[in-house]
Amino acid sequence: MILLPAIDLFGGQAVRLYQGDYNQMTVYDPDPLHTVHQFERAGATHLHLVDLEGAKTGRTTNLPVIQRIAAQTNLLIEVGGGIRTMDTVRRYLEAGASRVILGTAAVTDPAFTAQAVAQYGEKIAVGADLKDGKVAIKGWLETSQDSWETFFDRMQALGVWTVICTDISRDGAMRGANLALYRTLASRYSMDIIASGGVSSLEDIRALKEAGAAGAIIGKAYYTGAIDLAQAIALGEGGEP
Repeated sequence: MILLPAIDLFGGQAVRLYQGDYNQMTVYDPDPLHTVHQFERAGATHLHLVDLEGAKTGRTTNLPVIQRIAAQTNLLIEVGGGIRTMDTVRRYLEAGASRVILGTAAVTDPAFTAQAVAQYGEKIAVGADLKDGKVAIKGWLETSQDSWETFFDRMQALGVWTVICTDISRDGAMRGANLALYRTLASRYSMDIIASGGVSSLEDIRALKEAGAAGAIIGKAYYTGAIDLAQAIALGEGGEP
């Protein structure tokens, strides 16, 4: 199981939100590249980046920061947040991202999602942010009418390779991952399921791996010291920390 430490970008800084609330923001590092280098030293191979401003506006506000990170790291970078056009997909891939994540657009614009998957294949991932059984959109500010079952069925039919699934109620709350959800998704779908939200202990890592998750995103638990990233990576790769 791959571990993906996360950096949420706002104003060029590494921040964290509590349950997607832009009014509950903590700045962890004014220069995200410092944090990226810490991830590398811990043995990370992947990096999960989210442009929080892009998630609300659809603009590539933090593209210069992402370009700088990509130029100075060997980590495989996935980027999400406001990716709603083919031009934006292209710009992020040209900036050095290995994979882009479609969120709102995957719900509201299935034709665009199909086009992106057809053109870029496994370089396209989809984010499914779940709130009360529905898929949230626009930086979690709105909830669509799609149930998670409807959405996941549609994504698999489109040929999507990877889905990053977040249980919003667990995000930043340090209450553990929603294991029942990820176990269901991993058993029902052939897509790679990456767990996000609430991953707060090595036991969560162990349980998610057993549940069949292809990856897990570590956010707040890293920044607060609740999880030692090197230990989590060792556990995810198959050994004991």
